[in-house]
Amino acid sequence: MTFLVFIFLLSFLQAESARVSSSSPIFGPRQVTGLLGGSVTVKCFYPRTSVNRHDRKYWCKESTRQCVTVISSSGYTAQDFAGRATITDFPEQGIFTIEISKLVEKDIGFYKCGIGLVNRGLSFRVKLDVSKGPNVPEEAELYYIELGGSVTINCAFSTEYGSERKYMCKMGKIGCSNVIDTYGNVNENYKGRVLLSPQELAGSFSLYITQMRKEDSGVYLCGVGAYGEKGESKELDVHVYQETSVPQGPHVINGVIGGSVSVECHYDPRGNYTIKYWCKWRKNGCNQLITNLASMIDSYEGRIVLHDNPENGTFTVIMNQLTAGDAGYYWCMTDGDMERKSTKELKIIDGQPGLTGPKKIDAVIGTQVTISCSYPCKYYSYQKYWCKWRNTGCQTLISSEQNQTGLVVNCDKEKRTLYLTFDQVIQTDQGWYWCGVSHSGHYGETMAVFLTVNGDAISPNAKSEDAAISNTGSENSNDPQNRGGVIDNNSLPSSEEHDSSKVILSVLLPIAAVCLLLATVFVVVKFRLLKRTDLVSVGSYRTNISLSEFENSRDYGAKDNVGIHGAQETQLGGVDEFITTPGNAEGAEEPPKVKRVRTARIYNPRCCMQPSLSFRQ
Repeated sequence: MTFLVFIFLLSFLQAESARVSSSSPIFGPRQVTGLLGGSVTVKCFYPRTSVNRHDRKYWCKESTRQCVTVISSSGYTAQDFAGRATITDFPEQGIFTIEISKLVEKDIGFYKCGIGLVNRGLSFRVKLDVSKGPNVPEEAELYYIELGGSVTINCAFSTEYGSERKYMCKMGKIGCSNVIDTYGNVNENYKGRVLLSPQELAGSFSLYITQMRKEDSGVYLCGVGAYGEKGESKELDVHVYQETSVPQGPHVINGVIGGSVSVECHYDPRGNYTIKYWCKWRKNGCNQLITNLASMIDSYEGRIVLHDNPENGTFTVIMNQLTAGDAGYYWCMTDGDMERKSTKELKIIDGQPGLTGPKKIDAVIGTQVTISCSYPCKYYSYQKYWCKWRNTGCQTLISSEQNQTGLVVNCDKEKRTLYLTFDQVIQTDQGWYWCGVSHSGHYGETMAVFLTVNGDAISPNAKSEDAAISNTGSENSNDPQNRGGVIDNNSLPSSEEHDSSKVILSVLLPIAAVCLLLATVFVVVKFRLLKRTDLVSVGSYRTNISLSEFENSRDYGAKDNVGIHGAQETQLGGVDEFITTPGNAEGAEEPPKVKRVRTARIYNPRCCMQPSLSFRQ
């Protein structure tokens, strides 16, 4: 009875030891083999926590009762291994190695590499075998991956296998189950998480597995040809440990047709990551859609953006205008010292987008435009924004509480509508605009609108007014929020208008010169005529009479003086005077000459109503 109890306890302890070893975060090779008289090196991995980096590392040999220490990082070395065993710790990499030289047959057995003050701490079981040679079996390649992380595996074979099938399979109780191959076969448990990519050297290829799960731990084979039939294979030992400081987030995202999704991708902010990108998985590769370096494919213009936040180790990818073809698996990827990959599955489900409004608006330069965006009650307390999309991101135009000259964002909370208003649109306003919501620093739903700005319907006068407005606003160009400070080339006269103005000027200038010359001639002539004219007042009348009108006395006053010989006109009180020489009027051959007459003021009660120069006694 006692013997049966002892057997039961022994089997229980062995099973418990195996369970602890398999669940332990410490990982190493399951078996190592060295030649007799030669040496072996054992590499053991551990999580890079602060405690683990400073804790004691050890290598011990199992016996029936305990695990006897062979060597430890505390400086202890067993007598049988003195001079031929060493232990080296690499805390920054989370690795320590044990090297044993001058192997003998009694070194064969089961060992443990572990961390802790005693040999019952965290450990991993390793079998050491000593061979007489001449060859040593190839050891499995080790991969130590944190939960939710990713791994890249390179499988190199000779060029003679260039045209052969490439594959990866996982060892199990009944053989090796296919994970992926070049024929397009992908295991359902790895769909969307694994890629097989050929390398430049024929016969070689790379394997990528992301979103590692605990059940992914195990022994794999990568090979060429067919497993167990032809070709070659290589053993891979993968261990997934649970401790990780990087959150994973949801792996399944739901979206609706016409709607949007926002995906947060996590990475360790302590790592040196230069590139973050988002790609869509397919069986033979991952199609890169956008990167943090403003690189993207044309078919996603206006509907995808990447926001990087290195402070908290996240980058957010927003996709809108979703279609049924957008469903599938996507990868968040980083490139750096510690490359990370994670998988997200996008499912298109039935439903309607939360944000609604026009999807396209046509406007004319100089007119006022208002774009509306309606949101449901669930977004009432969320922050709302409008932004202008570019391939470098979506720059927020203004918050719902602020104002801006020429560009205003208004939120009507009663109607649950966010408005974007342009007082006068200009050509550079054309493009994609996004209405969106956010909450606690996390991006939410978005809606995209394309604004088309046309300039054909605008009149030349309106263009001149726009140019004047732009030039006036340039005085305030130091204010980036002042819309009037932006001078748009399309609001200024074009080169064609400038040429037509030159033609008009070339015609008008000669005409103006001729008109000016004619006006000058007219003024000169008029001035000369006025110079030879005297102002004559007759009663209440005044008139200008030319001196030439007095040239002939027969025409002016001679007939009134007929029969009066030796008549002589006397001064009538004028300022100046005129004198006629005496003579016979009838026999006179020449009229009397007039001497300097300037102005005569004449008053005759009898003839005051006649504007005449004749005088009667």
